[in-house]
Amino acid sequence: MIAARAGLAYSDAGGRVYFDQTSAPLADGGFVRTPRGEELMPAPPGTVAVMLPGRVPLVDLGERKAKRRTALAALLPAGYTRLLLPAYRERNAAPTLPLFGYTFACALDDALHVGAMKTDEGEHWSPRYFAAGQLEGLVEERCARDPNNRVLAQLRVCALEYGCFTAQNVFRARGEAALPVSPKCNARCLGCISELDADAGIPAPQTRIAFETTANELARIACDHLAHEPDGIVSFGQGCEGEPLLRTPAIAAATARIRASTSRGTINLNTNGSLPRSLRRLIEAGLDAVRISLNSFRPEVYAKYYRPVAYGLDDVLESVRIASNAGLRVSLNLLTHPGVTDERSEVDAAESFLRSVRVQMVQTRTLNIDPARYFAAVGRPAEPLGMRVALERLRAAGPVLGNFTHTH
Repeated sequence: MIAARAGLAYSDAGGRVYFDQTSAPLADGGFVRTPRGEELMPAPPGTVAVMLPGRVPLVDLGERKAKRRTALAALLPAGYTRLLLPAYRERNAAPTLPLFGYTFACALDDALHVGAMKTDEGEHWSPRYFAAGQLEGLVEERCARDPNNRVLAQLRVCALEYGCFTAQNVFRARGEAALPVSPKCNARCLGCISELDADAGIPAPQTRIAFETTANELARIACDHLAHEPDGIVSFGQGCEGEPLLRTPAIAAATARIRASTSRGTINLNTNGSLPRSLRRLIEAGLDAVRISLNSFRPEVYAKYYRPVAYGLDDVLESVRIASNAGLRVSLNLLTHPGVTDERSEVDAAESFLRSVRVQMVQTRTLNIDPARYFAAVGRPAEPLGMRVALERLRAAGPVLGNFTHTH
């Protein structure tokens, strides 16, 4: 087994990465255990190794020298799904970890390996390298053509400061383009990237859009994008905003304007699916596709993460059914986390639903959150099956398994 030869990858207090082939690392798959060979792969291009401050790596036999080391994790590029979490012990007063997708990492044959598998690929989501000033030039040129569009001003920040690919796509006129629309939300997600509780212990990595965008502003961006990218996607609902279904009238009006101008491309909605009647209205207005986010098919686990206001998981699943019955391209944005996504009861619930409703794609997203904080909220598993088993059962239930939307 590959895992038998795996060595510890760790960091010092200054963030420098070291390998120790004499120490066998442990991983967290819902419970702490030795990683299996089929769960490891060479770190793909774009992987980022990060130190976990205030945390000591766990190793077989609890070697004394590990106490002087800092635990290490990997952040995966798009197109890969996490299979294992790093295993560690928290020191006193360890800080809450920022919102990243912490993946188990180890040393193998003097190279960094990660607990992950490849699940998708696509040029529009590959790591991007711009020549000096190239992206800035594209942003300036596009904003100059529509200088009073507040949505473009927001997307400028998202593209240049947050590195958001769907925002960058607006300026590149490629792939899936972002159309943020809502400053408000009806969920209070533990891992929200644009607005967190004051006692979360960490800042939100993005600033939520602070105004209600207009149908005209949105349609101008969408029509320009589809004029340059006939098979492109324009998407309401982004990471820099709240829930777009709370802005249903504006989205319906924008959709009508887009379709009055062009029949090209796909009009998509990224949503938590909380308001089925509102979603039905947008479908009637001309919506082509919907991507509905959830972390679980179990009501209690869903509620503990999303902390929904005046809706529940039943509403979310009803939205999936409505979109499916209307013939839309339906994707689920499944926020995955080892030890939760692969719990036997979770897999059974997911499998049952996916066999009953036509869903074209399940897009697996690594849930960006401090693993200890997530487990504290939703609980540790009773019977984790392993992420590979869980993902294969989801695929066998009918949908394509991947990580992002394809234009074909």
